[in-house]
Amino acid sequence: MARIAGVTLPKQKRIEIALTYMYGIGISRARKIIHEAGLDANKKVSDLTEQEENALRLIIEKNYKVEGELRREIMQNIKVLQDIGAYRGIRHRRHLPVRGQRTKTNSRTVRGNVRKTMGSGRSKSGDKT
Repeated sequence: MARIAGVTLPKQKRIEIALTYMYGIGISRARKIIHEAGLDANKKVSDLTEQEENALRLIIEKNYKVEGELRREIMQNIKVLQDIGAYRGIRHRRHLPVRGQRTKTNSRTVRGNVRKTMGSGRSKSGDKT
């Protein structure tokens, strides 16, 4: 069972795909790590030897921020933006889109502005006139 940076990699997957289960590692970074370790990308996690696992673990821990460390850094960056009163920090604090997306039609549920189709809130009258 390969366990790297607190994440158990799925045994039946190829190394290339299994590494993407870690927060902070996408497909391109996974390929780069495998190339650095000198492994075959098509090899399954269950076929890895102990030395190959250690090589992957060493490369990831030495060169990349992943999982908790990366999450902490991102949260700290957001906190700095909020503390200095930057526009992006204010948007984060209000749980609104940060990167310039429109809010008139999208992000309604986040803003608490849920509109329904016309007449959906009306109750039907029981007696006819």
